[in-house]
Amino acid sequence: MAEGTPLNDEDRMPWLYALHDILRREDSSRQDAILACSALKKMYRRILVSGASAIESNQPEQPGENAALKILFVHLDGPMEIIAGRLEKRSGHFMPPKLLKSQFDALEPPSAPENFITIRIEKSLPEIVLEIKHAIFQGETSLE
Repeated sequence: MAEGTPLNDEDRMPWLYALHDILRREDSSRQDAILACSALKKMYRRILVSGASAIESNQPEQPGENAALKILFVHLDGPMEIIAGRLEKRSGHFMPPKLLKSQFDALEPPSAPENFITIRIEKSLPEIVLEIKHAIFQGETSLE
């Protein structure tokens, strides 16, 4: 990505498996964890929840089935123009702003039965954090 080339699914798989392993380790230790990543596709989110079995299984996903880890996905949603403006202000970040369109092209927003909330990025950071905390502590999911 730093060279201006978008990653493909094959590039992302080892990274997603490693993230799943980290989340599983934290869960096994009964630790809460917050992980920030661009899990753009439903398949990527399934790997974070179920690891390699998400790919190996050709069965349709059923709510709660094979959900090895309980993960609340937070989908920060907003227009490309706002995100592009924020990317332009970053210094030393590995992802160049010219790759933003490829990210939007790959995006499969979360949908039921995934465990997620969608929050608009136009909100202030304190408002965003409060919505996430509310969803975690109140157990609300699949909100839009």
